[in-house]
Amino acid sequence: MAPARSWVRGADDPEGGFPLQNLPYGVISRPGEEPRCAVAIGRFALDLEALEQAGLLRLRESADTALGVFGEPHLNAFMGLGPEVWSAVRRRLTELLEEDGDPALRADAGLASRALIPLSEVRSHLPFHVTEFTDFYSGRQHAVNAGTMLRGPENPLPPNWLHMPIGYNGRASTVVVSGTDVVRPCGQLKPKGAEAPHFGASRRLDFELEMGTVVGLPSEMGRRLSVAEAERAIFGYVLLNDWSARDIQGWEAQPLGPFQAKVFATTIGAWVVPADALAPFRAAAPEREVALLPYLEQAEPGLFDVVLEARLEAEGREAQVARTNWREMYFSPAQQLAHHSASGCAMRTGDLLGSGTVSGAEKGSWGSMLEASWGGKEPLELGGGVTRGFLEDGDRVTLTGWARGDGYRIGFGECAGRILPARED
Repeated sequence: MAPARSWVRGADDPEGGFPLQNLPYGVISRPGEEPRCAVAIGRFALDLEALEQAGLLRLRESADTALGVFGEPHLNAFMGLGPEVWSAVRRRLTELLEEDGDPALRADAGLASRALIPLSEVRSHLPFHVTEFTDFYSGRQHAVNAGTMLRGPENPLPPNWLHMPIGYNGRASTVVVSGTDVVRPCGQLKPKGAEAPHFGASRRLDFELEMGTVVGLPSEMGRRLSVAEAERAIFGYVLLNDWSARDIQGWEAQPLGPFQAKVFATTIGAWVVPADALAPFRAAAPEREVALLPYLEQAEPGLFDVVLEARLEAEGREAQVARTNWREMYFSPAQQLAHHSASGCAMRTGDLLGSGTVSGAEKGSWGSMLEASWGGKEPLELGGGVTRGFLEDGDRVTLTGWARGDGYRIGFGECAGRILPARED
């Protein structure tokens, strides 16, 4: 069956990222305007506040739902309305944008010209207010690679790794949107062989190719979520780069794990792909070496067939560092969220969960510089004599991702950031 078509220019490009089947959410503005919510369709951002004010998003299933959520500078108010409303809005937007759908928008030339804004003319903002950020460590190959460098190939995984999603709490305050520059962090450093640490700028700066899970429905303190309830609570997914200072991390990580090495910056993409858009791309989890405890068991496939790439620009050269797939993870987003709540931890609308670095079995699919250069011992060749073991000032990392359907691609946009020199003050 041919995919549904849209009357919006660029939406039916099979290599484009924003077809009718996607409709990712973001927050946009133009010069002199206040940020408001939008979806990406083809080469345009569709202003949802304009549709709301025109009465085109009065929900049939929820006629009493208060209007005004799309005029907010973040998606949280909309996300908090729950999955029935998310699905109803998605159906209504599809009706308005489909070639043979409701003509109310395309027949109103004035409204269409105001509401459909070329993506080249808009500024993207952080799409939702990040209430909390937790980063997981659920990519097995990444954990094996890192563990091999730290402990040797005979004992790469910690004893608890196969039993539960390992994670740590990060900082919501330093989550930034794609395109934001990242200042090289400073911290305590203790080079190999040194008797004492010193304070200075990180010299082993890294990126991590991850996906982010965006929590829509909150949960109560003292009540744990089942995997099925966690699945229902997820609003959508974003590209995520959890920048890492490996030399700071190596000195500070024992006994409680990373701290300053991780909290200086986390970049996410500007567009949140709805959970419903990824439903056709579910992928099965890997075979378990040890049985999971019942609270983590997931009946249906919980991973996703999403191709991920990381590219590095340095000194006028550009090269692909990694090409991998999100289905390489060992634990699914719903399992991570269920485990996060297992102690009774309250989850909130706007919580962000990092998947952990996504790495495949082969070297070209390893999603960090730590792995790709094997701790700096095997620097990457970018051409023209340019090499990199870790990131230098001026380098730019860009993450992209997509799921391919029959005649269309579900894209996530870009997740990009450039490294600025450490500050002296």
